[in-house]
Amino acid sequence: MDITPARVILRSMKTDFDIVIAGGGLNGPALALALADAGLSLAVVDARPADLRAGDAFDGRAYALALASQRLLAALGLWDDLAAKAQVIRKVQARQGRPGDGPGPFGLHFDGAEIEEGRLGYMLEDRFLYRALLCAMRGRIDHLPGISVEAQELAPAGIRATLSDGRVLGARLLIGADGRQSGTAARAGIGRVGHDYGQIALVAAVDHELPHEGTAHQYFMPTGPLAILPLPGNRSSIVWSERRENARAIMELPDDDFLAVLRPRFGDFLGAISLAGPRFSYPLNLTLAERYVAPRVALVGDAAHGVHPIAGQGLNLGLRDVAALAEVIVTARRRGEDIGAAQVLARYQQWRRPDATALALGMDGVNALFSNANPVLRAARELGMGLVDAVPPLRRGFMRQAAGLSLDPMPRLLTGQRL
Repeated sequence: MDITPARVILRSMKTDFDIVIAGGGLNGPALALALADAGLSLAVVDARPADLRAGDAFDGRAYALALASQRLLAALGLWDDLAAKAQVIRKVQARQGRPGDGPGPFGLHFDGAEIEEGRLGYMLEDRFLYRALLCAMRGRIDHLPGISVEAQELAPAGIRATLSDGRVLGARLLIGADGRQSGTAARAGIGRVGHDYGQIALVAAVDHELPHEGTAHQYFMPTGPLAILPLPGNRSSIVWSERRENARAIMELPDDDFLAVLRPRFGDFLGAISLAGPRFSYPLNLTLAERYVAPRVALVGDAAHGVHPIAGQGLNLGLRDVAALAEVIVTARRRGEDIGAAQVLARYQQWRRPDATALALGMDGVNALFSNANPVLRAARELGMGLVDAVPPLRRGFMRQAAGLSLDPMPRLLTGQRL
């Protein structure tokens, strides 16, 4: 299917919208689709070409979707087509480990059979999710690929966004879904706090001899965590966090040497392994916006909170933002309120900031606690994981939280309901 949007003749293009979204990755289009269902007019300004990640080639990049995120995709009408491409996560095992030593004696064992839903989430490749969002926007939402927002200024009862091609779009609200270095946030005067982890995430996919049986593994190594995440077939995605200098050296290695470094960390429980696609690397840092809103501006996803990839919660946090902000905006519109008014945006911030900040700081603390070789802390960690694992109600509580099922109040989209 050709998914490249038709080029728009500049002089005939619409310039006034209810909402302009800066950022066309995943959160921006998902939010646009949720709002379009309620009859709002939107433009998604996307700095990347429309087909940047829409090819058919496997590249190994994938997301762990919490059950709540899957329900949001179902509410947007996307899940029926995506389900056949997704891998169910049935179990999660988290343990400490050292290269060549195997996992420690104690750990956390989460089994989806212990909760009502019978599963913990899904793995879904980036290429399938992005293409589904892009296709769904066609004919419903003004998508501007290869263009960025360069400036913004308040206007009477609205805001104006100046684009990199010189056009100016007017809207009642500008939403920043433009990543950890959000220009939308910076131009709105929203500061950031956080710190560098001194780690780089190495991301790749591997083929393996034995079936993974839908089990995700998280190994906490002294130099950083290693996640092994099940994909369809005998294939898994790895997210391997290493200290910066180690990671840079490992990324420079030929494929065979890269695997030689990976194998002692990966273990042999899935048999022989081989690379199944290209390798990627991403520097890791914690970056939290001091506010999620400013006059006529709201932030979602990494623009609001860039977190450590432990437990794969980055996209899930962003989709929680999408669900909450969409519900706040649609409810305000139905009440006859100005959707960009300060009191409306404050509801979104009050709903999302405590949850996102708590989860971000929790993952920050877990990384600090586990990414070291201190023998006293190692023993305490083993004991702590063993105690949690031995208490079923506590274990089930962790599972429901990770699945995004314990939010209170729960946005309707995260329950699978349309707005």
